[in-house]
Amino acid sequence: MTSTTTKRTAAAVAGTVGAGLVARRLLRSDQARFARMTGSSIAAPDAAGWVTDFLNAAYYAREPAERDVDDLRLAFAIVTTRWHRLGGRRLRAHDMFAFHKAFGRRRLSVARGSRGTLDRPQLFNGASNLLGDWFPAAYADDARRGWGIAFETAAEKAAYVPEKRLELAKLGELTPAAKPQAEQVWHTYAPVAVPDADAIVAALTQPETWPDYATAIGRFTPLRSGGLANQTFEIEVVAQPVEKAPIFTRGYVTITRLLTHADPEPLRAYVAELNEGMARIGRDEPQPVPDDATPLVAFDLTTHAGHFMGRGNNRLLLYTHGGTAYVRAAGTWDEMPWHLDKAYQYAGEEAQHTFWGEGAAEDSLLHQLAIHAASHAGTPT
Repeated sequence: MTSTTTKRTAAAVAGTVGAGLVARRLLRSDQARFARMTGSSIAAPDAAGWVTDFLNAAYYAREPAERDVDDLRLAFAIVTTRWHRLGGRRLRAHDMFAFHKAFGRRRLSVARGSRGTLDRPQLFNGASNLLGDWFPAAYADDARRGWGIAFETAAEKAAYVPEKRLELAKLGELTPAAKPQAEQVWHTYAPVAVPDADAIVAALTQPETWPDYATAIGRFTPLRSGGLANQTFEIEVVAQPVEKAPIFTRGYVTITRLLTHADPEPLRAYVAELNEGMARIGRDEPQPVPDDATPLVAFDLTTHAGHFMGRGNNRLLLYTHGGTAYVRAAGTWDEMPWHLDKAYQYAGEEAQHTFWGEGAAEDSLLHQLAIHAASHAGTPT
C-alpha cells in the first residue's frame, strides 16, 4: 500500500487529511505492538534465538515420527522453571551458556541419527544438571507442577505469584469486537467429544493446569492468581512457514464472562443468543450448541491490544448431547487490519482451526484437554 493510497483511504473515512494522519499513526502503533509480540514474555529479544533453538531440538527438529508433544511441554517447563528460579527476571542471551553446559553434549549424540535434537531422557538428564536432581520427580507430580513450572516443593508452588509474569507482559487494553455484529466474522469450530464432563470442568477451572494441555502449535499460560473468572492468559503460538523452523509469537486474552450450570438460566440465555447470532450472521455456520443439548459451562475470551487476531472474542462451550459430552469453540471478531490479515492468511488460519479441534490431536488444545480428562477419569480416549 503506497503512502498516497493510505492518505486517500484515511481521508475518505475521516473526512480530513489531519484525521488521516492520525489514523496512519494509529496503524503504525498497531503494527509496532504486533511486532513486539514475537517470542515469549519471559525471554528478552536477545534470548529468542537460543530459546527457539532449544524448543526446536526437543520437538520441531525431530522427524515427524519421532515427535511427542509431551516432550515439547517438558522443554517449555524446563525453560519456564529456569526463569522462575532466576527470580522471575527475563531470560537473556547470556543464559544460553548454562543451557549449553547442561544440554550441549547431549545434542551432539548421533544415536539413532538424532544429532542436533534432544529426546525425553536427554531432556530430563539435562534438566537435572541445570535445575537439580529434584526436577524429574517434581515435574511428574501434580502437587508440584503448575503454570508450566516444576517446583521443588509443594510449599514453593503454593507461594508462587503468577502476576510476576503478568508484569513482564505489559498488558494492553481489552479489545473486544467493536464493529456492528452484522459486520463481524462469526465462526464455529468442530465439537470435540470428551470422556468425562466433570473431569473437563475440573481441568478448566484450575487455570494453573492449562500448560499441561499445550499443543505443538499453541499454549495458554495463566497470569493471575485465583480461578477462571477474570483470568488472563498469555497465548504462545507457533507458525512454521518452513519445515523445522518454528517462529513464536504471542497474544493475551482475558475471561470477561463466565457462566456455569450452577446458574442455568443465564447460561441458557447466553447459548440461545450465541446460536441466534451464528444463524443470523455466520456464513453457513453450524449451530454452536444443539437445541436439545444441556449446556454446562461457557466463557468469553476477549483479546487485548496487539493480539494476532486483532479485535475479537472467542468462546469455549461445554455441553452434553445424546449422552456424550462435547467441548467446542466459537469466535466472533472484526475484520483484521491488513497487516494482521496477511499474516493470518499466510501462517495463521489453518493453525487456528487446527488448534480449536479440527486437526491432529497433538496440535489441538481441545483434543489435549480430552486426553488429559481421560487419563484423570480412568477412561480411554
